[in-house]
Amino acid sequence: MINLGRRALLGVVSSALLAAVVAAPSAHAESGPAADRSSVESASTAGFDPVLRARIAAAEAYGRSRPGFAGIVVRDRKTGAVWRNANSDTLIWACSTPKLAMVVDLLLRNDSGAITLTDDDRALMHAMLNSSDDNAAHTLWNRYGGEDFFSRFANYGMTDARFTDEHPHHWGWILTTADDLDRLINYVLEKLPKQHRDYIVSEMRSVAVNQQWGVWGAGAAARPGNKNGWSDDNDDGSWLMNSVGFVGPNERYTLAIMNNTQVVQGGYEVGMETTTRISEIMFNGYFR
Repeated sequence: MINLGRRALLGVVSSALLAAVVAAPSAHAESGPAADRSSVESASTAGFDPVLRARIAAAEAYGRSRPGFAGIVVRDRKTGAVWRNANSDTLIWACSTPKLAMVVDLLLRNDSGAITLTDDDRALMHAMLNSSDDNAAHTLWNRYGGEDFFSRFANYGMTDARFTDEHPHHWGWILTTADDLDRLINYVLEKLPKQHRDYIVSEMRSVAVNQQWGVWGAGAAARPGNKNGWSDDNDDGSWLMNSVGFVGPNERYTLAIMNNTQVVQGGYEVGMETTTRISEIMFNGYFR
C-alpha cells in the first residue's frame, strides 16, 4: 500500500496527568451530568462530563506522543456531544473495517428482496465480524456484486471513502476516515432495524481474540464491541491499526480510531498498543 497519511506532531504526554485521570473516581455515564455548553472549558469537549473531558484530553495527548498519527472520534449518543481530533478527516487505508459496511448492506438488500441470504452466507457474515476472516469477505464480495457494494457505502455514513486508480476496487483497498467510521457505527446503532442492530451488537461484543484490542481496551465493565482492521504498510515495519465500536450502558458512546504508525519497526504491536491505550485512557474504570 502507498502511505497517504501525514505525521502528527509528536507530543510528550504527562505521566502525572495520565495517572490522575486513570485514578479519578468513576463517573458512571448514566448518572454523570452533561457539561454546560456555555462552559469556559474547551469547546471541543463541550457536552461531556468533567471526568470524561479530562480523559479525552489525556488520550489525545497520549496519541500525539506515539509514532505516526491517529484519527479519533468519540460520540455520546445520549447528549449528542462529539469530539474529534485534527486527524479525524485524514484518509487512511480502511483495512478490514468495511466488512462492517458489507454486513449492513447484505442485511438491507436481503430485507428489500434484492438478494436472498443463505445459511452459508450468514456463516460467512459471522466469520467477517467475529474474526475478520478475509476469505469470507472475498466470497461475499464476489458473490453479491463486488464493487457494487461500494456504491451504497455512502448511505451508511462512509461519505469520505474512495478507491484509487492505483489499486483494485476491492473491499481491502478502500481509503476512509475516522469520521466515516464514526458515521458507520452510528448508522448501525441508530438507523438499522432493531433485529439487525441487535445481531451486529451481539457479534461485535463477542469477537475472537484477534480482535480484542482497540476499542476493546475500554475494559469489561464498559461492555465494548468492536470491528477492527489491520494491515502492514509498504513492508517497512509500519502498520495501519484501525478500530471502531461502542462502550457503555446501551452502547451510549461510540469510538473510532484509525492509527498509522508510519515508518516504525514493530508497527503491529506499536499500533495495537496505541489504539488500545487510547480507548483505555478514555473509558477503562469510567463505568461502575
